[in-house]
Amino acid sequence: MVAFAIVLARLTLNASPASVPLTHSNLTPGSSIRAYLGQPEFVETVKQLGGNVLLGVPFGILLPLLSRRTRGLVRVALLTIVTMLFVELVQGALITGRAFDIDDVMLNTAGALLGYLLVGRRLGRAVHPRVRRRWWQRRTVRRKGSERALTADR
Repeated sequence: MVAFAIVLARLTLNASPASVPLTHSNLTPGSSIRAYLGQPEFVETVKQLGGNVLLGVPFGILLPLLSRRTRGLVRVALLTIVTMLFVELVQGALITGRAFDIDDVMLNTAGALLGYLLVGRRLGRAVHPRVRRRWWQRRTVRRKGSERALTADR
């Protein structure tokens, strides 16, 4: 995850002084996606849209490996949204020639969900298997003065 964070920072937090006149923030979902799809240069469209989707895929794969609590479609989506919003806010506020784009957050999240569904879910379950306890196997809480406790889960 640390290596991915370094790659993410290098890809997204580089200044681009030549792009200053071209940059503008996008707060309207779908606006820049429509603009890329409407341009005649197919390679640039694939590079921009596909690159943002691919940038999110490692989140969907790595988050379920970190902890059992970071498993699940909704949790992966929420953690990706929060992280990518932070990256976009830093880009828009501090990096010359870069701007905040809500569509980048959406595409990164779609990539994370794709990575989770294709690979991350299986890897997360392999590393952190589910522990299912039946009602008769549940641990009871020890009460003060009582030394009794069920030992079915030991």
